[in-house]
Parts: sequence; structure tokens; C-alpha cells
Amino acid sequence: MHSWFYLTLTCHLVSTAKVGKTSLIMSLVSEEFPDDVPLRAEEITIPADVTPERVPTHIVDYSGNNSNVTVHHNSAGLLGIDMFSLTQVTSHWIPLINDRTDKDSRVPLILVGNKSDLVEHSSMETILPIMNQYSDIETCVECSAKNLKNISELFYYAQKAVLHPTGPLYCPEEKEMKPSCIKALTRIFKVSDLDNDGILNDNELNFFQRTCFNTPLAPQALEDVKNVVRKNVTDGVKNNGLTLKGFLFLHTLFIQRGRHETTWTVLRRFGYGDDLELQQEYLFPLLKIPVDCTTELSHNTYLFLQSVFDKHDKDRDCALSPEEVKDLFKVFPYMPWGPDVNNTVCTNDQGWITYQGYLSQWTLTTYLDVQRCLEYLGYLGYSIICEQESQAAAITVTRNKRIDLQKKQTQRSVFRCNILGARGSGKTSFLQAFLGRNLQKQRKIREDHKSFYSINTTYVYGQEKYLLLHEVMPDMDFLSEADLACDVVCLVYDVNNPRSFEYCAKIYKQYFMDSKTPCMVIASKSDLHEARQHYSLTPLDFCRKHKLHPPQPWTCNTVDAPVKPRPKSSTFWLRASVGATVFAVLGFAMYRAIIKQR
Repeated sequence: MHSWFYLTLTCHLVSTAKVGKTSLIMSLVSEEFPDDVPLRAEEITIPADVTPERVPTHIVDYSGNNSNVTVHHNSAGLLGIDMFSLTQVTSHWIPLINDRTDKDSRVPLILVGNKSDLVEHSSMETILPIMNQYSDIETCVECSAKNLKNISELFYYAQKAVLHPTGPLYCPEEKEMKPSCIKALTRIFKVSDLDNDGILNDNELNFFQRTCFNTPLAPQALEDVKNVVRKNVTDGVKNNGLTLKGFLFLHTLFIQRGRHETTWTVLRRFGYGDDLELQQEYLFPLLKIPVDCTTELSHNTYLFLQSVFDKHDKDRDCALSPEEVKDLFKVFPYMPWGPDVNNTVCTNDQGWITYQGYLSQWTLTTYLDVQRCLEYLGYLGYSIICEQESQAAAITVTRNKRIDLQKKQTQRSVFRCNILGARGSGKTSFLQAFLGRNLQKQRKIREDHKSFYSINTTYVYGQEKYLLLHEVMPDMDFLSEADLACDVVCLVYDVNNPRSFEYCAKIYKQYFMDSKTPCMVIASKSDLHEARQHYSLTPLDFCRKHKLHPPQPWTCNTVDAPVKPRPKSSTFWLRASVGATVFAVLGFAMYRAIIKQR
């Protein structure tokens, strides 16, 4: 007769007495049946290099009443019962294992019938109803410690059950993949569909195969795969390529045929853990950022983001419509860009984000919140498509700003300008003007869609740079380190409000008078009557006293876009000052010279 026992993986072997669990361990280790079987085997660890799944396996032999059993995640427990007490599997052992298992951890189980050498027929028919009743049971194995039948296979199945469990992937009752598995594979399909035509062509399939399994498919093997799909699924193959429907069918077939490791290999390559959620290690790889250093996107990352843009810009108008934006972010678990983004970067006449605006938003996210940028790139599959170890390769960490100042040169591409001023001085309009929007266009922006940032490009000596403007909310008593951390400061006052300049003067004297941060004073709403400021010095005299450039007149109440690269424009300085910003950061004496070119 068989003695049946129960396995989950470290391997915990638990059973009633004389079922044969200790003999199994001894036979596995010595490859022969022991003449003298101890009451309990010593704990052993099988090295990874001698196991089929290449993982070390720790085996623990429990004895007695098993009262001290604790089963952890990534562990398997063997518990034995004889053939005449199979009801103990459901009445005692399954409840015991579940009770002793870490919460929120599903432990896969294997029913193992030992002493198969003592019976002439298989007992699988008796066991199958129990398997069908409990989805935790992965499989059942008949073995014999005496003649070494299926001993190594038993532990192989234990490893496989832990590393490639069926439970998260497939519902045997419904005979189909679970929704969470379909969702993950759908994202994987979309990431792998490099031209976004809804089909994996031969090149894309080979790239996918090489990415996941380190080898391309032979042409005939590729055709064989597609033929299997053609025979079983309507619309599984289209234009000689694999559709999402066909892709999902193939993985269902793998699982049904016991090849769970194929699907798990794909899922793990694309960042998924046992819970079919993207792992933290995948989304947030380690990235060290020293003090006074900033984060920018590498050249190759811009090329990757350009390819992402191109594959979703279906109408080739160099802008993303709301539908195209939604399609781009289908591989995300949530919509990362709100309506404020459209008021942070350049848009076309329809209010759609342009190609330049799209890259600007990515640049802004990288500069302000690099961890979020890493997460976003993870959803897009950057490290997989670009064949990098992790998203960290996408980021360039600039050197300390002090070194740039000492050497009077920089490789930085992003410069930050903080905008300060009293309420109503025109800071928000100033940010929108930098994106080419006059007062008439600005009035159409909803209050809850406004942004405290704007970012745009400019050219300095033929090199494209990004200038990031940040509106700092006024607080007379305190400015935080973040409010002060920038490359240049713009102090904005309303020429028509006699109490507006006082705030700029106080902020300058309190925070910037003794700092090395270059400051510019902006005379906003210059189309209005210039009122006498209620301050001891006029704005011009204040600037002269503190050796600042004279206040720059500016208005967004224009017919055309308020920022045009025309030397006679009253706001041309805004573009020109970007060059000034770069040079001011380096301590060059060209600050005023560039401004005077307006």
C-alpha cells in the first residue's frame, strides 16, 4: 500500500509515524535505500548547482507531533499519511499547513505517495478527487525510497511548485487564465509591440524570444507556433503576425500542458513577482544621488522616449491627442499625467501635447522626482527594450554644481529658475508666457488645471538646453530649501501695484543678498500705468544699490505669443536670459552682455 504525504518548499517534511519521510531524505542524499533509518534526519541543504531549477533546497525533517511546524513563503512541507487515512489530508494536514503559513502567502502543495514498491497498481484515481477539490495542490507523485523511484523528481516538482506555481496564473475550474495574469501578459504584449500595430511580427517575436529566453526562434519553429494558433483561435494570427488574442492563447496552452515555467520566465523578465505585480526592485532600482547633483535623462533614453512617442502618434501630427495619450499609458496601472501637464509644457493650437512638450515633461519629472521617472520607465519596459540591467541606466547624475563653478564649464542640460513675487504680481502668467501663451489664451485655463511649473527648450551657442520655471508660493516668514535650490531667481513685481515691489526687496535681502544665486528683477504688466512703489528705494535704485541688472519690463497682454525670438520684442530677454542663466551658473561675466542683446 502507499503512504501518502503532503509537500509544500525550505522542504518541511511532516507526517504521522512510519510513513517513510526520513527514508526519502536518506535515499535522496545517498542515492541508496538506508538499512538503518534514524528517527529523524539531520537538516541538509542541497546546493543550487545540483538541482534542476538551480536553486538551493533546504530540507527539514519534522518528527513527533509536528507542533512546531511553521511554513514560510518559498517553502515546501512534506507531510505523510498512509493510504487508509487519506481523509487526514483534508481534515488535518491542509488546515494545519494553512494555519502555520505566513499570512498573504500561498504555499503550493504536492501529494506524494511513498512505498509504491509495495503495491501492484496506481492509487492516482483515489487521489485525483482531492486534487480537484483543493487548488493549492499542484500535482501528485508516486515514489519509492526503497527502489529510488521518482525521488529526485519529487524534489524537482517541489521546487517547480514554488518557483512556477499554477495558482496565480490559472483557474482550473474555469479552464482559463486568471484576470491578473491576463492583465500582466497584455502589458507585456503592448510593450513588445514596438510599432503599436496590435500585432507581433516576426522581428518583434524574435526580439521577445531573445529577451526572455536568450535565443531567437528558428523560422520553421516560428511558423509552427503561428500554425498552432491559427488552428485553435479565430483572429489569433493577423497579417502573418501574432495578435493579443493569439499571444494569450499560447500562454494558456503552456499552462494547460504543465509548462508554467515558460509563462513565469516571461512574467519575471518583464518585472513581475509571484503576486503578478511589478516588483519594487524592478520599478525602483537603486540610484545614488549625491548632494548638489541633479538628475537628467541620458541621450539613449531620449531616443527611447522618442520611439514611444512615434509609435503612438498615429496621425503623424507631432502631437499626442487625448486618445493617443490614453493609449500610450495603457501599460501603466494609472494615468500619470493630469490636465495640469498641458499647462506645464508646449501644446499645439488644439491644446495637445507636442513632441517637444512631451520630452519636456519627461525632463521635468526626471529633474524633480527621479524615482517617479524610474517607475514610469519601468512601466514602458525601458530596461527590456533598451537591453539594460535596470532603469537606472536611463539616468545621468550630474556632477556637483561647485565643481562646475570651479571649472567654469558644465555638461548639464537642465537649469532651474524659481519665480518669486507677491500674490497677483503675475508669476503664473509669466510661466505661461514662457510656453508662448498670451493673456487671452491664459484666461481659458481652468483654475484647477493650472501648474506651478513650466519647462521649455532654448538654444545656447547652438546647444539645446531646458529651462524649468517654478512658481514659489509667497510666504513672508519662511522659504524652504527647495524654494531656494535653483540656478537663478526671478523676482516679479506688478508695476501697477504700489505695494508689489516691497515683497521682492524683502525676499532678496533675507535670502539672496549674500548668496551666489544670480537674481533678476522683472517689472510685470508693463503695459499698465507704472505706479510709484511704496518702498524706500525705487526698483531701479534698489537694483543699482545691490548691483543687479535693471528691472526687465514684461507683459503677456499681447496679440502674438508673448515670447518671440525677435530682438525688438520687449520680452525677448526671457529667451536670452536662458543663456544668461547658464553663464551665471558658471560665474561667467557674460550675464549682462547677453541681456543687453535684446
